[in-house]
Amino acid sequence: MPSPCARESSGACCNGCCPNPFVEHPEFHSLSPKSPTTAASARKEFKVTTTCSLFPTNDHFTNHESLPSLHESYSNFTKVFPQYSQNDEADRVRSEHYFHLSLSNHVCFDYIGHGLFSYTQLQAPSSSSSSLQLEPPFFDICYKSVNLNSRMQFGGKESELECKVRKRIMAFMNISEEDYTMVFTANQSSAFKLLAESYPFYSNKNLLTVYDYENEAVETMVESSKKRGARVKNTEFSWPNLKIHSEKLMKKLVGKSKNRKKGLFVFPLQSRVSGARYSYLWMSSAQDNGWHVLLDASALGPKDMDTLGLSLFKPDFLICSFYKIFGENPSGFGCLFIKISRASVLQSSTGAANVGIVSLVPAMRLSQVPEGSTFTDAETEQGSKLELQKDNMATSEESELHKAERTNVRVKHKELSFSEIVELETTNESTQSFIREIGMIDDGKTKLECKGLDDADSLGLILISHRARYLINWLVNALMSLRHPYSEHGLPLVRIYGPKVMFDRGPAVAFNIFDWNGEKVDPALVQKLADRYNISLSNGFLVNIWFSDKYEEERERVLERRSGEGDRNARGVSVVTAALGFLTNFEDTYRLWAFVSRFLDADFVEKERWRYLALNQKTIEI
Repeated sequence: MPSPCARESSGACCNGCCPNPFVEHPEFHSLSPKSPTTAASARKEFKVTTTCSLFPTNDHFTNHESLPSLHESYSNFTKVFPQYSQNDEADRVRSEHYFHLSLSNHVCFDYIGHGLFSYTQLQAPSSSSSSLQLEPPFFDICYKSVNLNSRMQFGGKESELECKVRKRIMAFMNISEEDYTMVFTANQSSAFKLLAESYPFYSNKNLLTVYDYENEAVETMVESSKKRGARVKNTEFSWPNLKIHSEKLMKKLVGKSKNRKKGLFVFPLQSRVSGARYSYLWMSSAQDNGWHVLLDASALGPKDMDTLGLSLFKPDFLICSFYKIFGENPSGFGCLFIKISRASVLQSSTGAANVGIVSLVPAMRLSQVPEGSTFTDAETEQGSKLELQKDNMATSEESELHKAERTNVRVKHKELSFSEIVELETTNESTQSFIREIGMIDDGKTKLECKGLDDADSLGLILISHRARYLINWLVNALMSLRHPYSEHGLPLVRIYGPKVMFDRGPAVAFNIFDWNGEKVDPALVQKLADRYNISLSNGFLVNIWFSDKYEEERERVLERRSGEGDRNARGVSVVTAALGFLTNFEDTYRLWAFVSRFLDADFVEKERWRYLALNQKTIEI
């Protein structure tokens, strides 16, 4: 699937549909062409326009009641960014397939990535007088006791469901089946741990990561790698803009040893907390210096894999996840992609069965079982025990799906809620008739629906990228426009960490709120208060921050310790984070701005703190 911006490899996309893969890296200036003057001018003009024109009548606000109305703000927003309103396809998709976002009056800024649940997936087509309706989960995962090396060497059977999901995901991720093989994992952490347990750290000693925040999945990999003898190194990020400290990272990539087997370089294209984007060329430099590259694509938005850079720099391994559906607890599964030409690297690992590899199997709930079904809960439990015994005794891989079908029972396993995959399949005649009645199976043929992926494909990279760019930069500029009243120098209410208004930045922002005394409001409290206003935010912890001599005095004032952590390396900055999805609209961002502006009231926190705790964290009116 070629990028819509694909062109000769001598130049990056310059029309703004995707991030420039050659930015920010001083050492690479001689390798990449100079951006055309028009592109550089356009980026500069974008920053000036965004900063100076979004609020023409006022450059800062000191009272939440003085904010312009939603209608007025949107009108000015579309004047500055007329392209936003020229294509309303995203709003149409949202209103038709995701109208529950508006009905619930809840704004979600606590996710990023590929997972998205469509309300229409819950609705069964009405083919008769039946009022039956599908219920989650639409599929389950079943853990497999299998060695990754054996799986890579000898392959494994996969069900029709898994085959369809795998092909759909690889097509969506713009990954060729001829170049890569894919393994389903329980989640993102399982994918990282799985690779760590199979990578030959005894010969390729180093693990080098590039994260400006604490990442639970990466920490899982670090712990497993250390147990296998890996030397763990972290990339440092310069304060205050949190850009990669290029000189330090280059030294770590080159190293002192002439040994070409350096280790594993774990690289995200952008920070899911600060929104900072990094040059694709770091992957090329790492490979040139003897590193294997793991690309963490979990923070990328839909269609980001269609950019030019990934068609030039193919990582050895890639991890992504499909999880965190709107308003629900984290659910879904992870994916580990292994470059076929690099699969032999993993064969040198000699370990027991890996934990985390899973199968996808159709879910069947008792509410979906038709009347007259012959199996009972006792039979289900008995059948499950039998299947588990068979799993333990099996000498060769066999699809759990086929086992379940053969005994007409469902294996007990972890259930996932609100997946974007809709799949029902069975060999039981009466159950098959029931499912056919509600429209999921037509003439015995299984239907697979991935509406979140389909909708992203229909919108495309250009529309999604433009939409995210306008909204995130408006939000950043709006947050920075809030100033405490009566302060001598207009003390900012909000501090942004990482990139601010910037053409090439990701759709996430890390920030903190400070009171009129300059004291930081606890990010956890901000998150709780936002939730009471029907806004979901996340918290993050920025780490690996490097302070130059110029900012040395800020070190002790800015850095804090993670609660319960005794290691000095755990010092960082706790922040509030907001991430925009591909269907986030202007009203969502405006509501977040309006909520944050309430902290301009010096008594807001105390009043809300008391109200929040007064009646067991239940909302009461003053």
